[in-house]
Amino acid sequence: MEFILASGNQHKAQEFDELFDSKIIKIIPAPKSIDIIEDGTNYYENALKKAKGYYDIFKTPVMSDDSGVDVEALPGELGIYSARFGGEKISFPERIELLLEKMRTFSGQERRASFTCVLCFYQNPDEIYYFTGKIRGLLDTRSRGDQGFGYDPVFIPDELMEKDLTYAMAPDWKKDNSHRAKACKKAQDFFSQTHCQSKKSTI
Repeated sequence: MEFILASGNQHKAQEFDELFDSKIIKIIPAPKSIDIIEDGTNYYENALKKAKGYYDIFKTPVMSDDSGVDVEALPGELGIYSARFGGEKISFPERIELLLEKMRTFSGQERRASFTCVLCFYQNPDEIYYFTGKIRGLLDTRSRGDQGFGYDPVFIPDELMEKDLTYAMAPDWKKDNSHRAKACKKAQDFFSQTHCQSKKSTI
């Protein structure tokens, strides 16, 4: 099954290309990037807005992604606003520095955070599917690692706590275990079964 990606983010396009088995789900870049107003109140609403926006323009199945990091000590400040935290015009290194500064007085379990990914597969107005992946951990006290993007350098998954590694320091582990990887696996399992059932019905 082929879907265009509702995003101009090349990092996401590359990551999805590596996460999916192209024999089951093939993600291709959209012909052009479209500005979508992400004014939803949660990940699901924003994912749907992006998917529908691209579908309405290109009239072909679309996959969209809405992701973010939720920080328990800063409720409502990041989450669906993660990509705009601190303002529209600052860089991600600057966002990270702002986050670290806001978290400076918090320690230990006060630094709990989680990454969430919601995928929306918009085949047509009557066939819309959502798949969610989440991973929990702690925010580091400094930025470490250069193999990720976004907030990867300051997020330590629970599973990597003993090794003291951030997302950005463990790209191979992240590829198989991240919030995005978990959502993709759910989607791939679903569409794999759907494809098999479709083949059986035509025999």
